[in-house]
Amino acid sequence: MSHRSVGWRCAVCGAERQIAEAMPWRCPNSTPDDHRHVLRIVSRTGARDDRHSVTGGDAVSPFLSFDDELAWAAYAAANGLPDEARRSIVDELDRAVAEVAGVGFEPTGFGRSEALSDALGFTDVGGIWVKNDTGNVAGSHKARHLFSILLHLRAAESLGHLDHRAPLAIASCGNAALAAAVLARAASWPIDVYVPEWMSDVIGDRLTALGASIHRSPRLDGDPPGDPAMLRFREAVDAGAIPFTVQGPENALCLDGGRTIGWEIAEQLLDPTLLDTSRSPDRVFAQVGGGAFASCLGRGLREAGVVAPLYAVQAEGCAPLARAWDRAAGRMGDPALGRDWAALMTAWGRPHSVADGILDDETYDWL
Repeated sequence: MSHRSVGWRCAVCGAERQIAEAMPWRCPNSTPDDHRHVLRIVSRTGARDDRHSVTGGDAVSPFLSFDDELAWAAYAAANGLPDEARRSIVDELDRAVAEVAGVGFEPTGFGRSEALSDALGFTDVGGIWVKNDTGNVAGSHKARHLFSILLHLRAAESLGHLDHRAPLAIASCGNAALAAAVLARAASWPIDVYVPEWMSDVIGDRLTALGASIHRSPRLDGDPPGDPAMLRFREAVDAGAIPFTVQGPENALCLDGGRTIGWEIAEQLLDPTLLDTSRSPDRVFAQVGGGAFASCLGRGLREAGVVAPLYAVQAEGCAPLARAWDRAAGRMGDPALGRDWAALMTAWGRPHSVADGILDDETYDWL
């Protein structure tokens, strides 16, 4: 059995990393002065007639059932870690996560919202279908992105590619931070969470209870534009911390596990108990803060053969992706677009909205 992920290539400069390489977090040309690079997973094309899960049958966890699709598993397999060993890593961590969070990784709900469909005047043959990840680990989709990083780290330990546990680091004050802290607690791995000064005490109390070290990050004189928590996070990574984050430019492996959402939707669209006929959606809407979710959703759906327009939804009070899109008008598909990152994707001045979960002042995964 061969895995579909075969390597990494930077969407900006074209630099490559091998799939067998340990800790392929960033483009090799990314530096503290130029972080505007992002690795994309290079996948083998062709029919998916070789689907393989390390369970040998139906699997509950998407990290088992989609083993042949995932880049962390391809890394492990390329270095000689067999099916049984990969399954043991997933099972062990999933049980530990369930002990901390009360739930492990499993497919999440997908179905028609009767209230929304009726309110918007849809007939019975159409409607609004919602993928609901609030029942997922830590209450959001964020844990999916982070779990593929954690699995890679555990595989690296098993292979002797990682001989000590540097602290994990993340910049977040919401769902991503909670998901990171849950996974770190489950793996008994130290974690530093860099947060803005205005983070709520409720989130802070939950992070503390999970054993995370919290670093409030005021803006300092001389700081460049952008989120000061992200600046402190990058400083920690440059000093040796492991980027445990949901921003692709900081750790490309977060774009690995996030694809499971798109793959799951594709399988659920073919489920006769959900729909009376297989079909593709007319439109797909995704909330966009840092952009990893929309990027992974679109990639996962496309890889599974679901073709539909993707609508990226931002708040009026924080819409850096919409602004970059307007600035790049007429250049869609231009392979050189990423080279103009600094001019096209700039930090939003004063993020504000009741939708505080998507107030990232930069859409890091905008490409």
